[in-house]
Amino acid sequence: MTAPADGKSPIEVLLVEDDPGDVLMTQEAFEEHKLRNRLTVVSDGAEALAYLRREGQYADAVTPDLILLDLNLPRRDGREVLEEIKKDGELRRIPVVVLTTSQADEDILRSYQLHANAYVTKPVDFERFISVVRQIDEFFVSVVKLPPRG
Repeated sequence: MTAPADGKSPIEVLLVEDDPGDVLMTQEAFEEHKLRNRLTVVSDGAEALAYLRREGQYADAVTPDLILLDLNLPRRDGREVLEEIKKDGELRRIPVVVLTTSQADEDILRSYQLHANAYVTKPVDFERFISVVRQIDEFFVSVVKLPPRG
């Protein structure tokens, strides 16, 4: 990924997603639109927490600037991961966008109660999905001022 012309540094994005198809679509959205951010993928909630806490194989992991979090994950679901992130003094500053297929009111409400920064329902259409990923990128890179890496 190349350095942006506006002088802003690329951001580190952690995608927590167990569906290989959704991972592929997100990767393609980053590649197709030349999104300059670095995308790291983990496939379950326990792995996400190990990555964020730099445990085991993730000892050298870079702290992400943004987390894209699915709710329905194996081992530890996204709600548990979100709760752990937001109660951790070091991790809570990282914006978390819940990116999930669930449109259930209880999932939306619970995510915001756990201090998600945004809740986005994944479109099933590839072009719409790419558009959503681009909008998330645009918002968190061009509009929002992210906290410095810790």
